[in-house]
Amino acid sequence: MATATVVKGLEGVVAANSGICWIDGYAGVLAYRGIDIHELAEQSTFEETTYLLWHGRLPSRSQLVEFTGKLTEARRLPSEIYDLFRRFPKTATPMEALRTAVSALSFYDPAESAVDHDSNVRKAFALTAQIPMLVAAFDRIRKGKDVVEPDRSLTHAGNFLWMLHGKKPIPAATRTFDIALILHADHELNASTFAARVIAGTMADMHSAITGAIGALKGPLHGGANEAVMKMLFKIAHEGGDPVEYVRSLFAQKKKVFGFGHRVYRTEDPRATHLRKMSEQLSRDSGNTKWYEMSRRIEDFVKNEKKLNANVDFYSASTYTTLGIDLDLFTPIFAISRMAGWAAHVIEQLDDNRLIRPRAEYTGPEYPVKYVPVEQR
Repeated sequence: MATATVVKGLEGVVAANSGICWIDGYAGVLAYRGIDIHELAEQSTFEETTYLLWHGRLPSRSQLVEFTGKLTEARRLPSEIYDLFRRFPKTATPMEALRTAVSALSFYDPAESAVDHDSNVRKAFALTAQIPMLVAAFDRIRKGKDVVEPDRSLTHAGNFLWMLHGKKPIPAATRTFDIALILHADHELNASTFAARVIAGTMADMHSAITGAIGALKGPLHGGANEAVMKMLFKIAHEGGDPVEYVRSLFAQKKKVFGFGHRVYRTEDPRATHLRKMSEQLSRDSGNTKWYEMSRRIEDFVKNEKKLNANVDFYSASTYTTLGIDLDLFTPIFAISRMAGWAAHVIEQLDDNRLIRPRAEYTGPEYPVKYVPVEQR
């Protein structure tokens, strides 16, 4: 029987042509449409970055105003979605709620099955605007609070913080969160984006593709790592232990320390560079430097001991905590940002579609195996 080269986890396998995101793992480069992530984080906004991802170029001022206006107009949810949240069991997690709600939103799409370019862009606007609303609304409903409607005067980042906390965010918090959204907006064929493209490749609709992406993001090896980082910091603080000794003991037990290393990068994750700075600045501004200082000590130890660099998840944990965001909202926030990239990839996939259908190396019983009637078994 013919054999083929099997690459476990598809590591290093090129599975698609894409003009959206470029990564050089050895040089530590991440670029959206050719623009370095450092430039975007320092100078752009999430709205402008999303335009870049979807259209392949930076917008003019008038194009950005029009684009932002469309996002503003798309910030609305059917009342039935809020009712759905209220009927969820108390054990429902924010990621489960988000996954289910995005799927349910397809019921209210006027052209749910349409997969042409214009329909996909329209749905991208809708879901990009709606996902932050879903995350904030579910969190408030589960806490017995009233849902906060979006404010047309606020940015995408500012609106989420407003809808979540019910008070206007200070400019520094808004800008910090805006940069975090830019940094997480796309990352080539990561697990959730690949899942979205596989689903879109079947000619399924945008809502199906994004629901599948959210399902992939839910896994701790993809979207849940920053939550695991913060749980570790909370545990160390609760036990009153030394951060370095705690991590040393994890290594001795051959346990995983989340927030370090990356499948692609062989140097520092360029997104971690900005999140480290933001975590430090936020902690100093808030007067609570505990989480940053613990993180810094752990990072220095792991880098010296294991030669592993911090990735995007490590400092996003302390950044989100300092912004007053609950632990189980970290991964949904990832979805708020990554929706921009998911949409770009779904649009790209369906603009030049081919069904994604790889093969598997068969390792079962050698053919032919004779069928044995049940009476003779």
